[in-house]
Amino acid sequence: MESPPIYGLPQETLQNIFSSLPLRQIMICRSVCKLFNQILTSSSFVHLISTENPPLSLLALRPPHHHRQPPNSPFLLHAFDPNQNQWLRFNLSFLPFRSLHPIASSPGLVYIWADSPDSLDSNKLLIACNPLTRQYRVLPQLGSAWFKHGSVLVDSANRVMVLTELASLFFTNSNHWLKFSSDLPSKPRCPILVSNSVYTLCDVGSAWRNEWKLYSCKLSTLMNSQQFWNRLEKHEWGDVFDILKRPRLVRGKGNRLLMIGGLKSSFSLNSPCSTILILRLDLDLLEWEEAGRMPVEMYRIFQESSKFKVFGMGESVIFSAKRHGRLALWECGKGGGGEWRWIDGLQGTGDGPCRGFVFEIIAALEAKFSTHWRLHGDWRRLEMVLEGI
Repeated sequence: MESPPIYGLPQETLQNIFSSLPLRQIMICRSVCKLFNQILTSSSFVHLISTENPPLSLLALRPPHHHRQPPNSPFLLHAFDPNQNQWLRFNLSFLPFRSLHPIASSPGLVYIWADSPDSLDSNKLLIACNPLTRQYRVLPQLGSAWFKHGSVLVDSANRVMVLTELASLFFTNSNHWLKFSSDLPSKPRCPILVSNSVYTLCDVGSAWRNEWKLYSCKLSTLMNSQQFWNRLEKHEWGDVFDILKRPRLVRGKGNRLLMIGGLKSSFSLNSPCSTILILRLDLDLLEWEEAGRMPVEMYRIFQESSKFKVFGMGESVIFSAKRHGRLALWECGKGGGGEWRWIDGLQGTGDGPCRGFVFEIIAALEAKFSTHWRLHGDWRRLEMVLEGI
């Protein structure tokens, strides 16, 4: 049987053709045939597109806290692509664990709390996996208290931090966690990693009135200091923390962070909010500016809800209200202020507000994993794990 003409083209020619495709189409083409997979996973092609294709940033949803997976049904990670305005799903059923709960990510990897399939104890496992290559790694075991009270932070170098009010755990590429005492004045709220530092909000107020302050620590000081948290403040900031109700932090673009909350109509104790305000802090200049505010007609939905959640990164932020089947999306515009729109097609989240994280798919999908990583099955024969809903 005569081979198709495409088999006669030089590999360099095929690489140049495929390099013009968006990253999404490149991933799809990898599963078409053995030839395409060989070309599109070669080191020369990965190097070619890694400088031309930015990461594909998806907004992934975390399942509700009390979510129970129906028996014999695949566990799917739902994610939204704001550029294509499309929902995607990643099948995580290849993981041999129970009660999967995705909570964070680093480029190409998703971090998941899970129960061991062989043990009935209450300890949780923290797992890092690549949904596209079906590789995973189990991090050293942690107690259930870290799962219940800890916030998991991961940077681009896959350094993992689990943070609570009393202590923090730090994991690099060793086989154990490093534990440090925290000196935070209260439970950390919405901690985020920006560059080489951790930022969080803490309530230093009284039992009847909140008073939020911004704290930071450098990862490098974890090894060299007993007291590594510092309060960030400037006289010029004035009442920036007092104008927002229940502020949250979201990682911004570059060396910036976003602080988001309800804009109070006055400084009285129980003053109503007029909208949701997004402030941006330049961490080099330590200067705040307004990045955006939710349109009044959109805010009415959140005003009627008793709870709402915020997540995102960079130029995209998701807002989720309780008992509302849509998400609100803010995307930073070049001219400032940003654009607001609704996201439809939300599935499987119940009545509560959605939590989530940003999942970046990178061009170099085949990272150089250490021997601690395990491969489940032959991923080259997999059906597509990236599917439109």
